[in-house]
Amino acid sequence: MLVAVSACSKAPTEMDEDVLAAREEGNTGGLNYGEFGPPDAYENGSEHPYYGSENEWSRRMFEERAANLYYKRRGQRQMLEIIDGKPEAAVALADARLADDPSDAESQFIRTVAFAQLGDLDAAWDAMHAALKLGMPFGRFIAGPQELLEPLTSTQRFRDFAAMQNVTVVHGPMLGDVTPTSARIWVRMAEETEFEAYVTGPDTSFAVVGKTTDEEDRTGVVLVSALAPDTEYSYEIRVDGNVVSDRFAFRTSPPVGQSGEFSIGFGGGAGYTHANERNWDTIASQDLQAFLFLGDNVYIDIPDMPGAFHDYSYYRRQSRPEFRRMVGKTPSYAIWDDHDAAFDDVWLGPYVDKPAWKRPMVEHFARNWVNPAYGTETAPGTWFSFVIGDVEIFMLDGRTYRTNPFIEDRSMLGPEQKAWLLDGLANSTATFKMLASPVPWADGAKPGSVDTWAGFADEREEIFSFIEENNVRGVVLISSDRHRTEAWKIERESGYPFYEVISGLLTNIHTHPIEEGALFSYNANNSFGVLSFDTDRDDPQVTYRIRTIDDEVINTLVIRLSELRIQ
Repeated sequence: MLVAVSACSKAPTEMDEDVLAAREEGNTGGLNYGEFGPPDAYENGSEHPYYGSENEWSRRMFEERAANLYYKRRGQRQMLEIIDGKPEAAVALADARLADDPSDAESQFIRTVAFAQLGDLDAAWDAMHAALKLGMPFGRFIAGPQELLEPLTSTQRFRDFAAMQNVTVVHGPMLGDVTPTSARIWVRMAEETEFEAYVTGPDTSFAVVGKTTDEEDRTGVVLVSALAPDTEYSYEIRVDGNVVSDRFAFRTSPPVGQSGEFSIGFGGGAGYTHANERNWDTIASQDLQAFLFLGDNVYIDIPDMPGAFHDYSYYRRQSRPEFRRMVGKTPSYAIWDDHDAAFDDVWLGPYVDKPAWKRPMVEHFARNWVNPAYGTETAPGTWFSFVIGDVEIFMLDGRTYRTNPFIEDRSMLGPEQKAWLLDGLANSTATFKMLASPVPWADGAKPGSVDTWAGFADEREEIFSFIEENNVRGVVLISSDRHRTEAWKIERESGYPFYEVISGLLTNIHTHPIEEGALFSYNANNSFGVLSFDTDRDDPQVTYRIRTIDDEVINTLVIRLSELRIQ
């Protein structure tokens, strides 16, 4: 029997501290819940920080306990030692990991960087070759962090070796912002250079010229236009007439408003985990029209000006051949969540330029993705919307303008994003409207926490009531954050049920327990969600499937348009 959960307009249920601790056993955060913020977050004598977290404001994510539990933290812990001026400590940590696992290429990469900083270039050279022998792409050493590897990469020996490797495209290409008549292609090159995206389609071939710049960390984006709707094309990257990438195929979107069949994928919880990076190949095999990255895409957890550590956290994922194969062919769309924006359970406050690192972090995020937009000029962020046929997808930013959830007047979206969302819903002519949030909508998805929409129940009610009062049919909720994949049904007095599909276990090791009230839930293996739309039917429907890293279908839920209205 399927059990439904109701959305409530009240604070989340108080839970005993022991219960919370048991639920979060193994998690490096969550054992000490409360209201925390750094000194500069307390304005005008207020006892409430305008930005802060539901967890203590510290580097606990990088303690040895966290590194022992989660692969994604090992290299980060070691890299922080280097950045903090202690490369010898990084070498010692890496050596200890290699003693347990001699096949760990990431620890050899850290040794390369550390020895470069120590000036021991022979040891750095040997560590680099050890990493390469273990299968690490040479592009990792071209990518950087360049300022940390410069003592090695500036040597003639390295330059000669790099010339033989002939690595021009370091990251990407990444496909995104695909419309009926256009697409954008993102790349990161080894150096500042002009490049071409050479596109082939039915009875046509042409090149679009772009340029990477040092100011944008050697990234560049080209807009490929004048394409035909719902048509297959392929592309490759060329420099000076030479092919420097694989060739990838993609299909443009159907005309706006046209019914049909297609699938999109979504997920979050993608901490870098060597053993689980193969999930990107599983996703690539689905032939999706889009993949939605719903936050915790790389895990940074350093609330500060973006620098070498932030770059490192992106580069190790972007260098993975599995990831590059997926984003080269599957249009990618991304928002961020707490672990990408700052750290866990964070709210960044109502201001555009405070804290000082907020806007630079948004810009850093934008530099590493290829979205249609990043908020607005007056309120930059990670939110945007796009349309595929007769389905419109609203990608929401739940962190950049979130205010303190422990005060009475609070907002997850901020006034500009909320107005944009409500206006978009009121004017959308799409059959299905998908509201993609980085955190769950249903109360029961994370009991005892104010980090989800349960902590912003009034604003959630405002959105739900607006949908009902304006007869906006066909709304489905999508979210992530919880390290499992599942479905919920939020019952309403109006009879309009809000179905929510959640997936947040793309590559993470850590899992969250299954909570009571879900229609179904799965946390036994890495997974992602697939939404298959069929709007040609008399009663259009979307079918949700949980797919595992091994491409097994675990659960299925069919949602029909006729349900998604006031009954």
